[in-house]
Amino acid sequence: MYAVLFAGAGLSEAGISSLFAVWSLTAFLLEVPSGVWADRFSRRALLTVAPLLAGAGFTLWTLWPCYASFAAGFVLWGAGSALRSGALQALVHEELTRVGAPHAYARLTGRAQALGTTAALAATALAGPLLAAGGDRAVGLVSVAVTVLTALAAVALPEPRGRGTAAAGPGAAAAHAGLLREALDQARHTPGAGRMVGVVSLLAGATALDEYVPLLAQATGVRPSFVPLLVLLVTAGATAGAWLAGRGTRWAPLAPAVAAVCLAAGAAGAHPAGLALVAVAFGLLDWSTVAADARLQERISDRTRATVTSLAGLGSEAVALLLFGCWALGSHWSGPGPLFALAALSFLLPVFPLWRCNISVPPRRQ
Repeated sequence: MYAVLFAGAGLSEAGISSLFAVWSLTAFLLEVPSGVWADRFSRRALLTVAPLLAGAGFTLWTLWPCYASFAAGFVLWGAGSALRSGALQALVHEELTRVGAPHAYARLTGRAQALGTTAALAATALAGPLLAAGGDRAVGLVSVAVTVLTALAAVALPEPRGRGTAAAGPGAAAAHAGLLREALDQARHTPGAGRMVGVVSLLAGATALDEYVPLLAQATGVRPSFVPLLVLLVTAGATAGAWLAGRGTRWAPLAPAVAAVCLAAGAAGAHPAGLALVAVAFGLLDWSTVAADARLQERISDRTRATVTSLAGLGSEAVALLLFGCWALGSHWSGPGPLFALAALSFLLPVFPLWRCNISVPPRRQ
């Protein structure tokens, strides 16, 4: 509900978009360096620190609700997002390979994402009563507590033997640069890897649109107390899409196109019932993103896995920044409904690369 919090603090849609841009720009700048850190040092340590940074940002929002605090909070949250991106996928795939189950990656990550979205769904459902009972401060304090629990959960993740022992010193910068060059070479020369980096970038970047779903819900004219319920509906659609990840992957090229049609049709009418189609669109988008990420992981090696995955994360942040900028400009002339319908065109960009991947030779096992 932070978009509504920002609006309540007097920020315009352009001001809110500028905050989202700060968030994405921070993650953009730290995305690849954090991927190199995850490949050279402890992936588990990065996953432990990441939610604590977000929690520090939520603390600022709760205690000092103003533009400067909102921006600083997004810098902290963006840094945490960068630390998590790449490190989580690499840790999961490496551990599944160790236990002889790399084929379970898409299903496991999809279900983990679905459980995370379910938690967001539950939080959205509780947002209305919590907001009514304790206001923005109660919502903020509960959010901070959840980030602490997330850090404790990360401590329980496995850490492969030898991981996290890379030494720092005069040669560390050269080692970092060498690993980055190796990751870039792998993305360029491994069949299909570069194409899938682009596809993941486009699909994951397009999910940034969900930041504006509360504004779309408000624009339908419903009472404020109904806004969380409409957001809940869209969250439920995303949850279903992630839970079904790993199934029916032969339809992957078609899914973004269907999502584009559903999003445009559901948002353009600015009617509460249209949010059902928006929910379908985000479900298909999440399903496609997990499928594309699984295909990328099949094509890269453990040594540079987090760094290559972070290259896709870098691309997704660039796409998100572009969407935020376009929204900020478009909001001067149009409301959320038409802007969502126009943004649906971006869903069509991954269709051809996914189709080419479907007809290409399966990747070699590494």
